[in-house]
Amino acid sequence: MTSNKVWPAVVVGAGPNGLTTANLLARYRVEVLLVERNATTVQEPRAVSIDDESLRTMQAIGVVDEVVSRAVLGYGSDYFSAGGSCFLQVRPTAKEYGYPKRNAFRQPVFEQQLRDYFCAHAAGVNRSDAWFSTELIDFRQGPDMIHLVLRRADGSLTEVHTPYLVACDGGRSFVRERLGIKLSGSTFRERWLILDLEETRDSSRDTKVFCDPARPCLSLPGPDRTRRFEFMLHEGETEPEVTSPEFTRKLLAPHGEESTPLRRSRVYTFHARMADRWRDGRIFLVGDAAHLTPPFAGQGMNSGIRDAHNLAWKLAAVVQGRLGPRLLETYEQERRRHAWEMIQLALRMGKVMMPRNGWNAFALQAAFRGLSLVPAARAYFAEMKYKPKPRFDAGFLAHGSKGRTIPLVGRLLPQPRVRSADREGLLDDFLGNEFALVSLPQAPLSLFERLPADLWPALSPKRVAVRAPGHLSAGPDGVTSVVDVAGNFSRSVNRIPSGLLVVRPDRYVAAHLSEENLEAGIREVKHLIKSTWNQP
Repeated sequence: MTSNKVWPAVVVGAGPNGLTTANLLARYRVEVLLVERNATTVQEPRAVSIDDESLRTMQAIGVVDEVVSRAVLGYGSDYFSAGGSCFLQVRPTAKEYGYPKRNAFRQPVFEQQLRDYFCAHAAGVNRSDAWFSTELIDFRQGPDMIHLVLRRADGSLTEVHTPYLVACDGGRSFVRERLGIKLSGSTFRERWLILDLEETRDSSRDTKVFCDPARPCLSLPGPDRTRRFEFMLHEGETEPEVTSPEFTRKLLAPHGEESTPLRRSRVYTFHARMADRWRDGRIFLVGDAAHLTPPFAGQGMNSGIRDAHNLAWKLAAVVQGRLGPRLLETYEQERRRHAWEMIQLALRMGKVMMPRNGWNAFALQAAFRGLSLVPAARAYFAEMKYKPKPRFDAGFLAHGSKGRTIPLVGRLLPQPRVRSADREGLLDDFLGNEFALVSLPQAPLSLFERLPADLWPALSPKRVAVRAPGHLSAGPDGVTSVVDVAGNFSRSVNRIPSGLLVVRPDRYVAAHLSEENLEAGIREVKHLIKSTWNQP
C-alpha cells in the first residue's frame, strides 16, 4: 500500500471549488494531485449562477472563453407581488471587473470544462494529475507532512504524502468531520422543491421572483433553453408527494410549463453555517466545507471560488519558497468576513422572497416601490450595489504608515479593457499570473525608473503602466504600457495620490506606493514580505 510519492499539494473533491483550486495551483506551477471519489464530475444541475468575480478567476486559469461560450451573460431579476405586479427590477450593466455581474450557466458543463482543461494542460506543465473513482478514507497529519490513504476504483489502497491538503469535499466534508471542526449557524425550517426544466417555453433571460406568501417561487434562466423553478414547500408536504408528476405539473401550470420536460426534481433544506475554523495545521477548508450559504443571492459556489483563488496563490508562493508559511494565516483572515457577508446578503434577500404574511409582503413591496421613485435608490438596486464588495482590512496588505487608509488597498482591482501598441484585451491579460506593479494613469512613466533593479525578488512583479485615453506612449524598458480604452478606470482612481499599485496574483491590491513617498512604500512592502517568515 505504501507509496513514496510526495505531492506538493493534494486537493480532495472535484466540484467547482476543487477543480478551480487544482487548475490555479497548476497554473502557478505547483504539482498537484486532485482526488475525487466519483467516476465523473457532477452530471445533474446544481449551481446555476456565476458572477463577474468568478469569471475573472476563470480568466486567470485560462478557461474563461470556454466558460462564457456556454453561459448566458448579464441577466437581471424581476420581483413580483402576489397580484402579479413588478415592484422591483434589477438590471446590472456595469462591468467593473471585466464581466457582467450575473450570468447563468450549467454546472455539469462548467465542471467538465474545468476537468478537460486541467487534464489537457496541468499534466503537460508540471505532471499534475487527477484521480477519479478514488476516495480519501483516512489521513494522519504530522508536523511536516500529511499521510493520506486512498481507495482506488479496484478497491486497492494507496498511500500518498503531501505537505498541504485542501479539502473541497462539500458540506458533508469528511475532512472537516475527521478534524472535529464544527459548522456553526442555522438551518432554514422551510424546505424548497427544485425543478430543473429542459426546452423551456419561457424565453425571458431574467430571473423572476414571485414574492407570494402563499407559495414563494423563483424562476431562473439557464443556457440551452433550460430553466430552474424553486418552490417553497408547506408543512406536511412530503418529498414523494411534491416530486410526483401530478404535483409538479400543478406547480408549473401557472407558468405555462406543465408539459415541459423535467430534468430533475429535488427537495432541499438550506443552511447558513460557517466552520469554526478553516485550517488545521497543514489542512485547509474551501467552499462548502468551510461555509454553507442559502441560495437566494446565488453566491454559494462563487464564495467558494473566491476561497480557491485566495488560497491557491498563497500555497504556491509558500511551496515554492518565495514567501514564508505565515502567509497562509491570512487565508481565513481575509476570506471569513466576506463569506459571512454573502451569507447575510442571502438571508436578507430571503426575507424579501419569503414574506411571512400578506401584511409583511405589502409593506416590503410598498417600500421598494417608494424607493424606486428616488433615482439614487433605484440605481442602488438596479445595479446590485447592495452586494458587498470584497475587501480586506487585514492580511497580506501594506496599509502604509500612521494607519492611513488608501483607496483600493485590500480591494479587488477594477479590470478595464485596455489597448497596447499591438493588441487589445482586459487588463489581467497584460498582468500575467504572478504579482504586478501597476502605475495609476496620473503617475508619470518615469516613476518606474526610480525603482531598484532588484525590487522584491520574492515577488518579481511584472511592470504595467495604465495610461488615460489618448495618452498611450512607450514606457521604460521592462514596462508594458496600455491605455484605458473607455476611461472608466482612469476616472474612478483620479483622486488617489499618484503612484504605483502592488497587485497580487488574485488581483487584490496589496499596497499603494505613492510618488511622493516611494522609498517608504518600497520598505513597507519589503517588511510585509519579511513578516511571512517571522515566527508569531
